[in-house]
Amino acid sequence: MGGGWKRPAGILALALAVALAPLPPASAQDAVIASDAAVPPALAGFDAFVEKTRETFDVPGIAVAIVQDGEIVLERGYGLRDLETRTPVGPHTLFAIASNTKAFTSASLSILADEGELSLDDRVIDHLPWFRMADPYITREMRIRDLLAHRSGLGLGAGDLLYWPTTDYSTEEVARRLREVPIDGSFRGQYAYDNILYGVAQLVIEAASGQSYGQFLQQRILGPLGMEATRFNSDALRAGDEVATGYAKADFKDLQPAPRMAWANVSGAGGLYSSVHDMSLWMRLQLAGGTYRDAAGSEQRLFSEKRQQAMWTVVTPRAVGKAPVPELQAAMPNFSGYGEGWNLSDYRGEKLVWHTGGWPGMVSRLTLVPERDIGIVVLTNAEVGSAFQAVTLRALDAMLGAPASDWNAAFAAALAKDRDEAAEDWKKHLAARDAGSRPSLPLAGYAATYRDRWYGDVAIEQVDDRLRMRFLHTPALRGSLEHWQHDTFIVRWDERWLNADAFVSFALDPDGKIREARMEAISPLTDFSFDFHHLRLVPPAEKQTD
Repeated sequence: MGGGWKRPAGILALALAVALAPLPPASAQDAVIASDAAVPPALAGFDAFVEKTRETFDVPGIAVAIVQDGEIVLERGYGLRDLETRTPVGPHTLFAIASNTKAFTSASLSILADEGELSLDDRVIDHLPWFRMADPYITREMRIRDLLAHRSGLGLGAGDLLYWPTTDYSTEEVARRLREVPIDGSFRGQYAYDNILYGVAQLVIEAASGQSYGQFLQQRILGPLGMEATRFNSDALRAGDEVATGYAKADFKDLQPAPRMAWANVSGAGGLYSSVHDMSLWMRLQLAGGTYRDAAGSEQRLFSEKRQQAMWTVVTPRAVGKAPVPELQAAMPNFSGYGEGWNLSDYRGEKLVWHTGGWPGMVSRLTLVPERDIGIVVLTNAEVGSAFQAVTLRALDAMLGAPASDWNAAFAAALAKDRDEAAEDWKKHLAARDAGSRPSLPLAGYAATYRDRWYGDVAIEQVDDRLRMRFLHTPALRGSLEHWQHDTFIVRWDERWLNADAFVSFALDPDGKIREARMEAISPLTDFSFDFHHLRLVPPAEKQTD
């Protein structure tokens, strides 16, 4: 869940290197655009472009809303929200918006700051006395603002397995386990996207407000803005809700429906379901400096303009790299950074305030151009970040009066490059493999319930003539171990849509007993929230207490 050209963070990341297979055969009705409104002249050709995007990147459905000067310029759906029922996407179709939830968490803290219930400069331990990081200094000095700005010292996606891809831990249990998650960098020293600290921010909101986070959102943001269809986690979805089915490429090639999930234990990082219609109301609030019109037409303020400017000010700078392919050079920013729940950069001389979201089977992007009073939101039901990036840039060009570019071709080139690099990486593994080697131990010698200090227990069991791995707090992480070489195996997850197969390497002590097991994802395309490399799995005799 997050932001970036290749894999926007966040939990899930948006791999560019998804195979370019065509959509299943569709009827002519499938391409009908769910809106009766005429397209403004500036957006001539936009509908055809979005349909081409769906075809190029194998995306069943896309929804788009564009606002300008407080008005909805475009609000419509393209394609299908479900391939089996062939139901179309419309402006009110609900998608998981994932990390686009982070701006709601930031806004909630700003509301409480305006009311004097907290300050973004408060220490986290002033509101959550039990809060601990692995480093005592970081524990003592962590401020609420630090929870929002990806500069904690945690590595990219560190600790995400505590909730990803859905665990049985509670929000507080996830936060308490942070005390064991290793610190990879210096506190406030560099940008590294994380999700887990937004779960801590959620707990701060609850402590300061005396309400659950879901209640706070409904009473203080969703209700006042009229975001009637937006739901807090998938378990709040109601009968009759128009919900999209998400799709992922199993083994990076076969389009399959991804199960509907709830991240109830890190809702502050990515729990919301919403539609482009509801998100247009959210964008209008943001572009109006925190104000909105109530049902009676009176102007109301949700949070102060001062707080909004703070949310839109760079807290953590980010390095600006070069374009992955020449075709994307025009899209590269001159500056990049992260504020409080928002990415900040520029495009064609205009400041952008934006965020992406990644969820199993659904990815999205919301983009604001404050000086032009423009907002664009793109929601999709397939794990291909290239699609929402291409549609967003096409809409930006139209609204800014810039020459049209073939962003579909540009992102397809980047996608192909990413795919080729992944293939080369696998060839290197094959070349280095000693295929004739054998494990040091009989299979039964590897079977045990291992423990990692921050995640918990992982069982490896012998079933007939093979080994099976189970992450005991994560139902989806079940798979079989295949011998790779020496004392390294590959876990092939039963759920192939995860795209997260991993090496499992056992280290033996001088007496031939297992000292520990370490893991790392096989493919560079695997979402960074599968942070296997942070695990240190120790056998029973070396289990460490929680």
